[in-house]
Amino acid sequence: MDESLTAELLHNLCTATGRPLPTREAVRVWSMSGVERVTFPDRTTAIFKYAKRPFDSEDQALRLAHTLGIPVPKVYASAVRDGRLGMLLEDLGPVTREADDLDGAAAAVVVHGARTAPALSLTDEERLRTLPARALDHLHALRKADRWAAEDTDDIEQALDLLARAAPHRATGATLAPFGWVHSEFHPTSLHIGNGNTWRLLDFARAFTGPGLLDLASWHGTVENPDPVRLRVFIEQYVAAGGSPDALARRGELPAEQWALGWQRIWSVEWFMEQSIRWINDPAADPAYIKVVRRHLTDVLRLLEV
Repeated sequence: MDESLTAELLHNLCTATGRPLPTREAVRVWSMSGVERVTFPDRTTAIFKYAKRPFDSEDQALRLAHTLGIPVPKVYASAVRDGRLGMLLEDLGPVTREADDLDGAAAAVVVHGARTAPALSLTDEERLRTLPARALDHLHALRKADRWAAEDTDDIEQALDLLARAAPHRATGATLAPFGWVHSEFHPTSLHIGNGNTWRLLDFARAFTGPGLLDLASWHGTVENPDPVRLRVFIEQYVAAGGSPDALARRGELPAEQWALGWQRIWSVEWFMEQSIRWINDPAADPAYIKVVRRHLTDVLRLLEV
């Protein structure tokens, strides 16, 4: 991230809110975004979050979520400059405990129950079934750039080709309930639980309209092997918390948990490959990305029974 541009964004936000420049303390910093706690001379604090494309519209998603009753941090001010977003957000304070599955189920019910909005991109059945083909397009672009050589990624190409052929059938049922707001970064670390057991959802940079089961499938993360039995229990908890009973319905002729885990990982694969060629575009990171994509695709072929 360009530090001079980041500092300029913070200066603009302080000017917009009539505050003096604060001291800054990094909380989490990634290659494409960062979160800082800022302290003003009167000892009040706020969260300064900055990000570059494609994460530069989170302020709009947060404001929309707040309008629709989804508990999120308040956006005090936001600004975009040269494809960089800066936001001053409410400081929620320390986390009092980690979110568990019951917290996640309750939060998902609220998010998925919110009214959808045209501002959110749409991932319906048609869009879902194009994901393997889009990933293949990214692979071809990488090879044209003399990266992801065919001899090293032939298995990835074969897996994506198989999935592209199976996708029209396996994507059926995508618009069954819950279908609406999808947080898309739905993990326990994105659910802030503070004093009084109150919760707020963070990280709405990639929210869209689509199958809510993708959120449920992402809750337990993608580092460990996918666990359909564990997800089935989580979906049942979600339904018990007020989620649509259709969350348990078969789709694509598969149990809901298999369908969700498979498509969530295809969604991740397409995103990883787009990052590789478009957003991060760092050849040095290719071995790590190839490893993750290969692992996910191995899981997907089994989950979607391709």
